[in-house]
Amino acid sequence: MRKGRPIPRVILSPSERQTLEGWTRRHTSAQALALRSRVILLAAMGRSNTEVAHALRVTKQTVGKWRSRFVSRRLEGLLDEPRPGAPRRITDVHVERVVTRTLESTPRDATHWSTRSMAKACGVSQSSVSRIWRAFALKPHRAETFKLSKDPLFVEKVRDIVGLYLNPPDKALVLCVDEKAQIQALDRTQPILPMRPGQPERRTHDYQRHGTTSLFAALDVAAGKIIGECHSRHRSQEFRKFLDRIDKEVPRTLDVHLILDNYGTHKTPLIHRWMLRHPRFHLHFTPTGASWLNLVERWFAELTQKQIRRGTHRSTRQLIAAIENYLTHTNYSPKPFVWTKTADEILETVARFCERISDSGH
Repeated sequence: MRKGRPIPRVILSPSERQTLEGWTRRHTSAQALALRSRVILLAAMGRSNTEVAHALRVTKQTVGKWRSRFVSRRLEGLLDEPRPGAPRRITDVHVERVVTRTLESTPRDATHWSTRSMAKACGVSQSSVSRIWRAFALKPHRAETFKLSKDPLFVEKVRDIVGLYLNPPDKALVLCVDEKAQIQALDRTQPILPMRPGQPERRTHDYQRHGTTSLFAALDVAAGKIIGECHSRHRSQEFRKFLDRIDKEVPRTLDVHLILDNYGTHKTPLIHRWMLRHPRFHLHFTPTGASWLNLVERWFAELTQKQIRRGTHRSTRQLIAAIENYLTHTNYSPKPFVWTKTADEILETVARFCERISDSGH
């Protein structure tokens, strides 16, 4: 029986293992160096090149290369070799100092670093800071919002709703329902100056209010069509009227599964009595603080971006006409939003996020 080339054994000293594990965990490590460290750590566990390649999703040749380089040159073998060209002015020490300061500190006079303040603090040029930040995808000037649901039934509700998206029941229609309340009819105090070459559209910063309306909408998950109507208020009475509208438009042969948030309008005795009289309707509530699970919120975002945010309306009648026009356009050429993540993937992402919060020190 023909045997292959013998695989060099990898035996780590305690200091080498500590260094490799640090390279894999530290955010300032380059991804290539972190991957090489994982290769050596797995190889030191006695795994073959094939097993390591499968675990890290790389080729066997890559695993063999870094195994051999580590055996011959130890930790130095995992670092990038010098490349041709002019010598670097910014060393790895400079890069690590900039990245570490960006991630682990803030300036005394501000909430976040700028390229100028970081350049002054680290003794490098502003353009060097910009290049380092681009290389590590760091943007200190940007901040995003988040909120984790505290619903005790979060897991069950996520599985329920995602199951409706990915595997809807037979002979049933899945509708995402919600209200976009208190949409304001706004008009600018002075005429809008239209866009022209070299100059964007200009409008006054102040505005006049001309009343509000509330939009009730139901998104057909499979077809992408919208059932919608505007009301002056958004009480349970208006919600019941909207349910009557859905009941009329959905064929009687189909069950109706409604995905809703936990707004009080959806849970009043009036709605409970209506549901008892219409047994083909089934309610599925999103977890508290997790409205992102309701796909109609995505359609509301497009409505705001394309029709409301930059629109000018001198009355609620004009505002309602603009909303109904957008509804008609949506239903003329519907495009459903396709849900792709499974419930397990969502829950794993939330779990990782919770671990980051727990380890952040705040």
